[in-house]
Amino acid sequence: MTVTQLQALIGAGKAVENHRPVPRAIVSESTWREAIGALAAERCSLLGLWATPGTVHMAVCEGSEIGVLSLDCADGHFPSVGARHPPAIRLERAIADLTGLEAAGAQDVRPWLDHGKWGVRRPLGDRIETDGPPPPYPFLTAEGAGLHQIPVGPVHAGVIEPGHFRFTANGETVVRLEERLGYAHKGIEALMAGADLERAAKLAGRVSGDSTVAYALAFARAVEAATDCDVPPRALYLRALMAELERIANHLGDIGAICNDAAFAIMLAHCAVLRERVLRFAADAFGHRLMMDRIVPGGVGTDLGAEDVTALRGLIKTIRRDFPRLVQLYDRTASLQDRTVGTGHLRPELARRFAPGGFVGRSAGRSFDARMTVAYPPYDALEFAVPTRAEGDVNARVWVRIEEVEQSLGIIEQILASLPAGDLIRDIPARGGEGLALVEGFRGEVLAWVRLSDDGTLAHCHLRDPSWFQWPLLEAVIEDNIVADFPLCNKSFNCSYSGHDL
Repeated sequence: MTVTQLQALIGAGKAVENHRPVPRAIVSESTWREAIGALAAERCSLLGLWATPGTVHMAVCEGSEIGVLSLDCADGHFPSVGARHPPAIRLERAIADLTGLEAAGAQDVRPWLDHGKWGVRRPLGDRIETDGPPPPYPFLTAEGAGLHQIPVGPVHAGVIEPGHFRFTANGETVVRLEERLGYAHKGIEALMAGADLERAAKLAGRVSGDSTVAYALAFARAVEAATDCDVPPRALYLRALMAELERIANHLGDIGAICNDAAFAIMLAHCAVLRERVLRFAADAFGHRLMMDRIVPGGVGTDLGAEDVTALRGLIKTIRRDFPRLVQLYDRTASLQDRTVGTGHLRPELARRFAPGGFVGRSAGRSFDARMTVAYPPYDALEFAVPTRAEGDVNARVWVRIEEVEQSLGIIEQILASLPAGDLIRDIPARGGEGLALVEGFRGEVLAWVRLSDDGTLAHCHLRDPSWFQWPLLEAVIEDNIVADFPLCNKSFNCSYSGHDL
């Protein structure tokens, strides 16, 4: 049997017991560097990079296989992944801000999440007290005749999250975009440490409110893996139902908002009506518009009644009747197509290198979908397709969303046709262990890694939003576009500030 690159890397290290369902190994520096080489050569994809006190961890994917490599950092340093694999650069900067572990040979050592406002440095490490104002953030420079800078944010027009965008332009053409994020940092990992499962689950569901189902599911699955807990079949199907409702609601909102940024407000109005119908159904059936706190470790906290099933079938019928008309309107409006087709093009080689999830990756030819690639239940028993496009522009990102709405409707119909009876939840045993889960949210895959203490409380939890690998690509796709096209590009990506900023 052929040994994969990932299996060889894991096999070269010391296996960690009670890490489920994927292997974790403590590796040497030479093996760590081999893993960096595999990432740089695009033989593997980076799923996550984080640290616990004195140790850095790297989750790697090769095909459908996932493994975690851990390196002890006795001197507070580890070989930089980002020096050869750019998707890791911001993750390394975040590790340095939070724990003080530094990437040796890193190309960019500027702070990322730490804006000098916490009163301490390295809050998850040796906690150094600070005082006085932070030094100015050193934005990258661009020089040339006729160049000028346009600073935007972090406060924006409208009720949206904070982020700073520094444009360098030549007339109306964008030469460079540099982002500065971290304004929505909440200290999630510190709040998780020592928390019981009930509180930790609530925190996980609040990392990014529009993905509360995805985060709650990823956290619950990681905990269940760590404790070797089986979830009742009915709960598995209800979880998937909630996840697909969340996906539909967000995609409908995004499609309308993208069109609105192209001055086609009628699409926003009609998509908003359909989105509101989905949210109202969620409120009626599950008691919360966003279905927050309905997925918990061990199962779900609410059931679906017979009248809810009838209402959901009616909702699906309404969307199937009204949504195709909106798709036709989008596709046949020449002035709208003129703004979206060819705008914000993501090159396939960048998609391969950064391995972005969700519609960002799938619109540029990357077909990864955790529901199918990793095939966690009940998706392993359901039939659906993963829509992909090759163009990589705003229009492609809209069409992937359109086709995913159609797939999600089909998934929900299958769930309603095969929803098993039975219990909703199982008790989680109070014991130690480690678990990792990868769950497909509407933006892409959400990663959750947990380490439980022997009493069942959280020793450590790391949650990775898909936006970590998407934000840098937004900088790339806006280059050579005009400034006025940035809202279109930005909304077509719809990266999460809160999910990224932890």
